[in-house]
Amino acid sequence: MPAVRTVLVVGGGLAGAAAAIPLAGHGVAVDLVELKPDIASAGSGITLQGNALRELRKLGVWEAVRERGYGFDSLGLRAPDGTLLAEFPDARTGGPDLPAALGMSRPDLARILHERAAAAGVKVCFGRTVTAVDQDGGVTFSDGSTGRYDLVVGADGVRSAVRRLLGVEAAPRPTGMGIWRAFGPRPSSVTRTEICYSGPSYIAGFCPTGENSLYAYLVEDAQDRSGLSPSGRLATMRELASAYHGPWDDIRATLTDPARVNYTWFETHVVPAPWHRGRVVLVGDAAHSCPPTLAQGGAQALEDAAVLTELLLAADTLDEDVWAAFTARRHARAAAVVDASVQLGQWLLDREPGDVPGLMARIAALVTQPA
Repeated sequence: MPAVRTVLVVGGGLAGAAAAIPLAGHGVAVDLVELKPDIASAGSGITLQGNALRELRKLGVWEAVRERGYGFDSLGLRAPDGTLLAEFPDARTGGPDLPAALGMSRPDLARILHERAAAAGVKVCFGRTVTAVDQDGGVTFSDGSTGRYDLVVGADGVRSAVRRLLGVEAAPRPTGMGIWRAFGPRPSSVTRTEICYSGPSYIAGFCPTGENSLYAYLVEDAQDRSGLSPSGRLATMRELASAYHGPWDDIRATLTDPARVNYTWFETHVVPAPWHRGRVVLVGDAAHSCPPTLAQGGAQALEDAAVLTELLLAADTLDEDVWAAFTARRHARAAAVVDASVQLGQWLLDREPGDVPGLMARIAALVTQPA
């Protein structure tokens, strides 16, 4: 019998859905609350490395993900003028039978996971969250109702309300970089992730997210862009993109819709071990966040959920042995990925060459081993 019979998952993103699905599939009564009215209504694209695909396969959604996404096995490096400087095989961290990486639309991924959750028996409530949480599993919801669960999973993102309600002081800090993202049609010249590390932006890159879609991004010094109108944001991204050529010329021609452009800052944090307080545990971005320089944020959220649910389903009681095992398997690994992601960005900020290939190889070797 699982260590828990009733579970509340707060947050319907990657970590939350991935925790809910296997628990419900093994007979645990799972309620999932999500503050947004529709988790699949917004977002641009996401790059999923092989270790993320490995976890999605365990959740039973790999075929749907493969159908909706765009897989590839190599990485390209370009100069601002579009010259292809290098191309090399990307590490297949999920194993030889999965792509090295796959890009897809975030809304499509959210929709696939929530359909799987519903099929597993998860009870999902949108437009609802928690306003109080105690360490014994008692909660008060935003509609005034209350409940008590064997376990509360705080998977409510980088601005986690559960983390705040628990009194955990660790909070994200900006790293000094800001990123422009745009989601649009995929020109035939884009068949994998390609990156440029020079020119007016620290990083100019793109990733195919489907047969007919991609997301493109430009990384600059973090600055207050809140005063820009939607048309101003579009104009700014187009201006930055004008320094890049090759496939960027094709991409820039499609940058016409202000609604498909957004700007955010890179942030980072790692909650010190342990990530639980009594019968409440933090996972995913609630527990750790990293800039997307290594494209491991989604993978680490999925790994958190996989390890947590594996331990809960294998144990008879929710005791310190479960929490010790969870900490041992997740804290150092996630922290290493976060540190490496921040380090790569810091080398760019400091304009230091750094050992980027060595750093990427070290993290690839780490995450190739199952969590």
